[in-house]
Amino acid sequence: MVYVVAIAGSPSHPSRTYGILEYATQLLQQQDIQTEIISVRDLPAEDLVFGLYDSPRLKPVQVSIEKADALIIATPIYKAAYTGVLKAFLDLLPQKALSGKLILPLATGGTLAHLLAIDYALKPVLSELGARNFLGSVYAIDKQIQKLEDGSFQLDVEIQERLKQSLDKLVEITHRFQPIKPELTRVS
Repeated sequence: MVYVVAIAGSPSHPSRTYGILEYATQLLQQQDIQTEIISVRDLPAEDLVFGLYDSPRLKPVQVSIEKADALIIATPIYKAAYTGVLKAFLDLLPQKALSGKLILPLATGGTLAHLLAIDYALKPVLSELGARNFLGSVYAIDKQIQKLEDGSFQLDVEIQERLKQSLDKLVEITHRFQPIKPELTRVS
């Protein structure tokens, strides 16, 4: 079964970034894809601040990433860069933690002016961690993600469609490259 880990790099909750990430994982679950969301803001702050890469509290997160077939990495863009809390988290991953993983970057920002932050700020760090297989990024500006009265978020149709296309591509590629498990033959 395909397993996708979604990393929420927003320092606040609820957030538009988390909303788009939740929507993405719901779409994947509808296609019988196993998903897990890791919110870096919920990780132990002292582990992130002091760079405790060998902290036993981070081990379950590292194991989840190791087992993942694909990663969705979502972040708001502040001042033309991804968040500091996401950077602190990425710094604690093993050197080639993203090798062999399919990566879908998602980002939100106030204006289109920060669209290229994914390519010029985020992707180089992910590449340093071994990521080589990137899907086309999805960038949404804040006004395309409306917060509803119940606290949930509504995506504009255009963002829904772009996100769905990227997720369909993620599913197609991960299914294509899933290891084929040999069927056991019963010998009498």
